[in-house]
Amino acid sequence: METNTVLAPVRHLSPVAARDAADLIVEALEALGVEYVFGVPGGAIEPLYNALARSARRGGPQAVVARNEQGAAYMADGYARETGRLGVCIATSGPGATNLITGVACAYDNDVPMLVITGQPPIRNFGRGALQESSCTGINTMAMFRPCTRYNSLVSHAEQLPTKLFNAIMQAQRAPSGPSHLSIPVDILREPLQADHDAPDFAGLLRRAPALVDLPAVRQLARLLFSAQRPVWLIGAGCGEAAAELMQLVQRTDGHFITTPDGKGLVNPRHPRFAGVFGFGGHAGAAELLQGEPDLVIALGTGFGEFNSGGWSRALLNSRLVHVDDSDDNLMRSPMARLHVRGHIKTVCEQLLALLAPPQGAPEAQLLPFLHPQVARKAYEALVDNPVAACGDDAPVKPQRLLATLSERCTPQTRFVADAGNSAAWAVHYLAPRDQRGGRTPGGAWLPAGRERRTRHGSWLRVTMDFAPMGWAIGSAVGIALANRRCPVVCLTGDGSYLMNGQEITVAAELGLPVLYVVLNDGALGMVKHGQRLAGAEPIGFQLPQVDFALMARAMGIAGLVVRSAAELDAVDFEALLARRGPTLIDVRIDGEEVPPMNLRMKTLGTAR
Repeated sequence: METNTVLAPVRHLSPVAARDAADLIVEALEALGVEYVFGVPGGAIEPLYNALARSARRGGPQAVVARNEQGAAYMADGYARETGRLGVCIATSGPGATNLITGVACAYDNDVPMLVITGQPPIRNFGRGALQESSCTGINTMAMFRPCTRYNSLVSHAEQLPTKLFNAIMQAQRAPSGPSHLSIPVDILREPLQADHDAPDFAGLLRRAPALVDLPAVRQLARLLFSAQRPVWLIGAGCGEAAAELMQLVQRTDGHFITTPDGKGLVNPRHPRFAGVFGFGGHAGAAELLQGEPDLVIALGTGFGEFNSGGWSRALLNSRLVHVDDSDDNLMRSPMARLHVRGHIKTVCEQLLALLAPPQGAPEAQLLPFLHPQVARKAYEALVDNPVAACGDDAPVKPQRLLATLSERCTPQTRFVADAGNSAAWAVHYLAPRDQRGGRTPGGAWLPAGRERRTRHGSWLRVTMDFAPMGWAIGSAVGIALANRRCPVVCLTGDGSYLMNGQEITVAAELGLPVLYVVLNDGALGMVKHGQRLAGAEPIGFQLPQVDFALMARAMGIAGLVVRSAAELDAVDFEALLARRGPTLIDVRIDGEEVPPMNLRMKTLGTAR
């Protein structure tokens, strides 16, 4: 039976004569195959760090110390997206907990499974003005976490912990997945559990059955596909496990496919049937394909937020739409759809392939040929807005040229993560890595190399939609690199984002992670600047000081260089930088007058002119 969770090696819990509540938490993570716990230590969470130290000595989960709790949440996010396992972040009470909230909210809005544990002062001191108290009688972090978690509970007695921990983990991983939060007083974490206490079967959470598949709806979709002349497949971020099957369906139905911005990394953008990205940073070709009124549009694994739906475009959201997802929350966002198909996306695709199979004895459709590199480049140039800028030798460096160079010069197994703002817009539109296939699939798909088993969130490009905090990519890159040591990581970030969260690069240095941080440095909050210009608004608040980020990196013991021209960019040995042990920072002085593909954002804000 297929599962919708990546199976990790299961470690059976050994009976212990006496252990405290913190040990139970770490043993549960060990049983789930979680390798790292991201956080910042503090007094109210100290017993959990003691348990992690004991765990690390026996080969269990290890503590990774972030520089800020927000960075810890971003690291857990990146780890979860790369592995499909639970991301775990922890913090002390009070400001430690509140620092986590932005990262937790981001994971909630992007359906990233996460376990969040925060400490509290001793429960006997609640209501007495204890240091950093954050219960209902202090600064109520429980109330703050409630809107951005799937499960949120205070553990007031040690006997509650096994059940509440089991429920929190289960809720974090069910569809829609997301963060679960437990707030635990320090005295509860220290309290011994009874030797005869039976721990829940945490490893059993790895053997969850997939979401039920609505078979009558799948058969109805197959009938629609039999009669469709020009089907268009829209691939969202939730299609990671089903990418190979989707490419077979595109071929079998003689269709074309487009992706959401966060779904682009699941496919090869130089595939002959790829018509571009629809939504934020997207391509005119994708919008034109939908505006041509295809008789059927099949959207899978997306919730149709602003960036993923082209600002809720009627070219997409109409009666030609079929919406496939395993989340009722996502399906409820498309009431106008002709058909809703509820179920595990990979299973739905497998059922469709069986129903659409050619008659026995009939030849299968010919595999799509791989494009010759020169043909692929022409297809790429036809897709993007400004191919001339992508080839120019200007100084300062055109952002388009930077993305095109990274596409060609980084190793095929590279993971890219792009920060909120201009970095994401440029990456979604222009990034198209060279041949990513790890072998030809039955459907002629071009798929990223890397882990043998694809996960729901496995992707060569990661951007965060909806709740999109600046600096997310900087911490997320650390989590990705820890999760998959075989694949180097390139983090695309702006100078504004780096000034917010750049200190997390020191975690990559401490752990020897091969992360290349590329700072798009234009001395401005670029999206703010261009947004004001496009809207005719007052030019205010976007200026940033000119900072030498390479010099900052070298002050931290990290290799750093400045690139001021296309010639200097061409001289960079990217493969060597990605092969070195530890991070490198490249401060790229980009042309700040180049306007990123952000018209969709202006339209939905109502400021487009």
